[in-house]
Amino acid sequence: MTETIEAPSPAAAMERGSGVALWRQIADRIRQGIADGTFQEGGRLPPEIALAERFGVNRHTVRGAIAALVQEGVLRAEQGRGTFVQHAPRISYALGRYTRFSANLQGQVRETKGRLLASAVVPADGRTAGALDLQPGAPVLRLETVSEADGHPVSRATSWFDAIRFAGMEDAYVKTGSITAAFARCGIDDYMRRSTVVSARHADATVLANLSLSAGAIVLVTVAINEDPEGRAIQFSETLFAADRVELVVAEGL
Repeated sequence: MTETIEAPSPAAAMERGSGVALWRQIADRIRQGIADGTFQEGGRLPPEIALAERFGVNRHTVRGAIAALVQEGVLRAEQGRGTFVQHAPRISYALGRYTRFSANLQGQVRETKGRLLASAVVPADGRTAGALDLQPGAPVLRLETVSEADGHPVSRATSWFDAIRFAGMEDAYVKTGSITAAFARCGIDDYMRRSTVVSARHADATVLANLSLSAGAIVLVTVAINEDPEGRAIQFSETLFAADRVELVVAEGL
């Protein structure tokens, strides 16, 4: 017998006139319900009409929220049976002194791959220059990348490197699909995490497309600096993780 999940009690009053579409607010509440255990994996959601009454909206609005979450893989719809919370365990991504994408996912997925979206050499702004211990205006290489696990995009990153020191970084990344392997080709065999700042926000249109997410999806954001064994900053990055697919685990002492 399949258990039907009870709809959440109306902490649900919709914020009309807030600038956030009602269907998106409902999708966010369903996501939150999954995260806090209100909606159990494998359980069936209440019927659309019950959700519409609970949230004080019409069925079309609820249907839009559910359709977006089905497209994203958070829910699955079964003809004649209803809508169910998809069983999709999150990938655990450890943030520690030694943070590596492939090593982090080892044992959780079969294959990892990085893909270059764009690159450019640009003058460092104040924030980037400060992170990389460079002078403002110094040339930095900016790489826009997507990292995949078993063919599914899980993170999108923008990384900056000293363009003079790492002149071959772009080609090395294209050939290897890995920042760690690209560093090795540039003479950096080991590196450590100097700092990581974690936050969260709604994904913008570009990130939605890059990570195959639906509108309203939440991304976890890490802003990080990596350094070589001599303590010189070698990479400044902002990485966005699909919150429905990845959980960040902070190592003690970071």
